[in-house]
Amino acid sequence: MNTNEQQAWENLVNHVGEIEALVGARGLMEWDQQVNMPTGGAPSRGRISAVLSGICHDRMVDNQLGEWLQTLEDGTLDDFHSAAVRNIQRDYKRALQIPRDLVKALATAQAQGFAAWMGARQSGDFNDFAPALEELLGLVKERIDILHNDEACRYDVLLDEFDPGTTSEWLDPVFSRLANELGILLNAIDGKPAPSKLNHTFSVDGQKALHAAVSAKLGFNYEQGRIDESEHPFTVGMGPGDIRITTRYFPEDLLEGLGGTIHETGHGLYEQGLPADWFGTGVGRAASFGLHESQSRFWENFIGRSLPFFQWMAPLVKEHCGVEVTADALFGAANRVERSLVRVAADEATYNLHIIVRYQVERALIDGDLSVADLPTAWNDTYEKIVGVRPTNNVEGVLQDVHWSGGAFGYFPSYSIGNLYAASLGAKMVEEIPQLWEQVAAGEFSDALHWLRDRIHKRGHLYDAPKLVQDAVGDRDHVEDLVAHLWGRQGSLYGVERSS
Repeated sequence: MNTNEQQAWENLVNHVGEIEALVGARGLMEWDQQVNMPTGGAPSRGRISAVLSGICHDRMVDNQLGEWLQTLEDGTLDDFHSAAVRNIQRDYKRALQIPRDLVKALATAQAQGFAAWMGARQSGDFNDFAPALEELLGLVKERIDILHNDEACRYDVLLDEFDPGTTSEWLDPVFSRLANELGILLNAIDGKPAPSKLNHTFSVDGQKALHAAVSAKLGFNYEQGRIDESEHPFTVGMGPGDIRITTRYFPEDLLEGLGGTIHETGHGLYEQGLPADWFGTGVGRAASFGLHESQSRFWENFIGRSLPFFQWMAPLVKEHCGVEVTADALFGAANRVERSLVRVAADEATYNLHIIVRYQVERALIDGDLSVADLPTAWNDTYEKIVGVRPTNNVEGVLQDVHWSGGAFGYFPSYSIGNLYAASLGAKMVEEIPQLWEQVAAGEFSDALHWLRDRIHKRGHLYDAPKLVQDAVGDRDHVEDLVAHLWGRQGSLYGVERSS
């Protein structure tokens, strides 16, 4: 870099670092809202969030930011600086198109939407959430109208924000193929004797100790993070050294709560593994939400539902919860295949069907083919068609997910993208760490974590997720890797074999 370029780079990093610090403050408010804030705080929290969002927006559309980016674009850059300019330029151009008033309106609606969703969850009445959802959807559509390229699918505006490099043109055939392959597996399993559920009661205090021990052993650094309770588990990072995860505990269902904790631990491990020195450059962050989900789903499913994992964990259940249960019983219960209603509690074999339901419903909402008023019925009909079960109430139906209350339309595909990436990462890891399952059975997870740190975490957003994953695993068929994994685990457990 010449002198002008170096000065532009220093100015850019200082400026973007301030924006990222403000985003961290918003993350702290989100964590507090879902963990500590009284319900009556929603209106004032909405105002505070709107002010912060407005300030972030003003900083992002600053003319000087554009000038610094232009100076750097005109220069000769290495891969790192090119990635920084690309990522920040993407955010800058998007922000330039969005009016400040819309940014603030969305922030206010998001805070109020979460409070409305919580109230509706308690009452079971969708009408308690519908007005807030209507407002959020309208604002999201307004944002899409501004950003939409007439040559692209409207939903791609959302995908580009959550998963840069992914389009509906890629996603549609992937979902179609995945639904077909999962249907074949489920039809083979239907009617076969299922492993038993765990018929025990596990103390909440014991579970808290167990969850903390498991997440720490997986590698979550509690000197740079913490775990709390919330209605819907989530992970948020305020910046390097401060990563918060939340979970829930169920006295009658050890595995649902534990699965949530391991899932969020996976997110936390990714956040803690991102290069702190790259903070403020647009590169020291996750490359996409789908890649983020690949980290959580890898630990929750590939590792956390395996027999070796339960061989290690069974004694810990006895130690912390006072309940003696065998590794085989834990493994069987964790891998029961059931056409169920609740996404976060779904097994590996049916989980992606839950995402396909949400994808189809979201597309209809965004395209104007479905109204908010008709959403509960459409949700139930789509569940019955795709998953094979029908909700009997709104809490187990359209009100079960928190995402829309925060305006996060377009996020749900990230879960399936994450499952696909995780399957290929797991398959490649087993090839390169042949002793992986012996290590898991011994409670040794450092090699697996180091592999992910090296291939994914430390690279931040150097490239978009599809290339990062390709660099990590090569030209693998993600759908085939996931389907093969499911047949190898759930298929084997149920005594069914995949036809050639």
